[in-house]
Amino acid sequence: MSRPASQGRLLPYILISPLVVFIGALSFYPTVLSTVQAFFRVTPLDPPTRFNGLENFRDLFASSAVRTSIANTAAYVVIGVVFSVVLGTAIASALQQHFRFRGVVLALVVLPWALPGVVEAVIWNWMYDPNFGVVNSVLRSLHLIGSYQVFLGLSRWLTVALIELSQIWQITPLMALIILAALQSVPRDFYEAAHVDGANRRQSFRYLTLPLIRPALAVSSVEALVLSLNIFDQVYVLNGNATLGSSLMLQTYIVTFQDLNFGQGYALSLVATVATALLSMTVIALLYRRSQA
Repeated sequence: MSRPASQGRLLPYILISPLVVFIGALSFYPTVLSTVQAFFRVTPLDPPTRFNGLENFRDLFASSAVRTSIANTAAYVVIGVVFSVVLGTAIASALQQHFRFRGVVLALVVLPWALPGVVEAVIWNWMYDPNFGVVNSVLRSLHLIGSYQVFLGLSRWLTVALIELSQIWQITPLMALIILAALQSVPRDFYEAAHVDGANRRQSFRYLTLPLIRPALAVSSVEALVLSLNIFDQVYVLNGNATLGSSLMLQTYIVTFQDLNFGQGYALSLVATVATALLSMTVIALLYRRSQA
């Protein structure tokens, strides 16, 4: 006996609904718990837990280490978003052309994104090594430096820039893939029409390509923003626990799992979550507003 048609249509929803509820609970419950606990004093070594309002946030923002990590993270975000999206666009434009061994080049471009962040940080730590690093070797062979230099740990902003460079190397391939997919969706007829109207390659890219790939640029910018704001592996491997190049995520780890101040750890993670949401919405709003202008 065959099932009624309405029952057959409802069957996928019946099967999927428990999975959706389960996945939603895995995301919703920890978020609510962390948000609530951010307003409590939670220290396992000094119980009990008690409500303390905004005291966790006041203590955090009074800490010079936390303020430094926030400023550093802002620099990570600006450098990461600008350079990864610009380089990703340039790489995607180059890969859009058909040439010999294009598949091999594409695989090599994707490789840094496929590697774990810790592995990449270890590679860059070797490259920055003051005794036998590749960076020192290249700079000395070009006669730009007279002797091997220590790059990490001496200057705050140089340390931040070099750490973010290692992350840009990792995340740029993802930006290139997103933008490449958008470039390949642009009809060739548009370029032919622009050429007939007298537009050169630069004008076509500026007035035709960029407006048409705005959604991809928005997605890649938000992705770069989130990855840069949550940078941890590269900072931990290249900078350790030093305040000089500390990031917001590293400081959250230190407060929570080294100082065992879970309440302040929850508060700092809430700050990072809110900042991520607000900045992401701002980037999307700006890009789409410019697209419509």
